[in-house]
Amino acid sequence: MTLTADIPGERLDAFLARCSGLTRSAAQKLIEQGQVALNGRPGKKNDRLNPGDRVEYTVPEAKPVDIPARDIPLDIVYEDEDVMVINKPKGLVVHPAAGHREDTLVNGLLYAKGDSLSGINGELRPGIVHRIDKDTSGLLAVAKNDLAHTVLASQLKDHTMARTYDAIVCGSFREESGTVDAPIGRHPTDRKKMCVTQRCSKPAVTHYEVVERFRGYTHIRCHLETGRTHQIRVHMAYIGHPLLGDTVYGHKSKELGQDSQCLHASSLCFRHPRDGRPVMVFAPLPDYFREVLEKLRKMAPADR
Repeated sequence: MTLTADIPGERLDAFLARCSGLTRSAAQKLIEQGQVALNGRPGKKNDRLNPGDRVEYTVPEAKPVDIPARDIPLDIVYEDEDVMVINKPKGLVVHPAAGHREDTLVNGLLYAKGDSLSGINGELRPGIVHRIDKDTSGLLAVAKNDLAHTVLASQLKDHTMARTYDAIVCGSFREESGTVDAPIGRHPTDRKKMCVTQRCSKPAVTHYEVVERFRGYTHIRCHLETGRTHQIRVHMAYIGHPLLGDTVYGHKSKELGQDSQCLHASSLCFRHPRDGRPVMVFAPLPDYFREVLEKLRKMAPADR
């Protein structure tokens, strides 16, 4: 396949990951294997691109990965021959990693759908198009073939996949709605965290609206224009409204019994990768979220 560079100075591996649907590590692996050419010559992962540069790449035939299939209950809220949408519960990790080798969403998908997997990354595995954090609940799309993965990844890139999140944040808003437009990059001293920064960052835009007000807390709905790691958590903390229960970006102690962020991916809208028809999927607020709302409603009247 052939791609054309569009951002001056972007690294080859970053460009390939952004435009092909590959993960960054998969893009680097292809480059190391000599499967990527830049303007007709073998590319290096740290090559800097100029607009108009031609990047050609080949993804080898997909090979099975050494990930065990496990019978993990999955809430599949939409499915056809190309796409699934999963309503992920809070606490479920998406991809296997250190400490979570056999109890992730991918393990469950391999068990339930092992005969229909995407090989977009050169590995026969479910094509997780976008991720949500372990302690964030709600919807995420899974591609069942390379066509679906490539098209959905392109929709993520051009912001035509609409994602809406419900959150409970600390503090009260004067306004009914607003936008946070602040670039996000890796934290300079804590590599596990993200932050608003101008250095080595990417544009990030979050739109929000107030759903319900409480004394000291607010239920908001966020619409993502971009999809950076921890975007809502970082943006809300940046404007002084960290998510309730977010001990990484907010208060370090438990509030209202919550030790992880109150954040739920409540809707997902995209064009179907095969015929372009709109697909709209919704997930109701989970029990933990509704229980917090009930606690807040029983407290003192809302700030105004």
